[in-house]
Amino acid sequence: QLQASGGGLVQAGGSLRLSCRASGGIFSVYRMGWYRQAPGKQRELAADISNIGVTTYADSVKGRFTISRDNAKKTVYLQMNSLKPEDTAVYYCTQGEGASAYWGQGTLVTVSS
Repeated sequence: QLQASGGGLVQAGGSLRLSCRASGGIFSVYRMGWYRQAPGKQRELAADISNIGVTTYADSVKGRFTISRDNAKKTVYLQMNSLKPEDTAVYYCTQGEGASAYWGQGTLVTVSS
């Protein structure tokens, strides 16, 4: 089970940090990711981090978002800086890859202009 938190309303240029805590399983072996789905748009990968800490980012968030993980706490984070209105979306954390990945319930991020 994945429990995401940290979403909310923020002004453009502001920051938020999302957290996603996993329960059960061996957290450290899994790739963890943050996807997002904006209103009327398809879900897209924002960032992910491998079990050994290799990160990838969508071009739209590079240089502004940072994904990290704390294996001892079974938690993955998404630090979001310089937020833009187009970052408004429901953000979902994931554990694993492909069809066998687990998805959290999502947390809403709203960026006002």
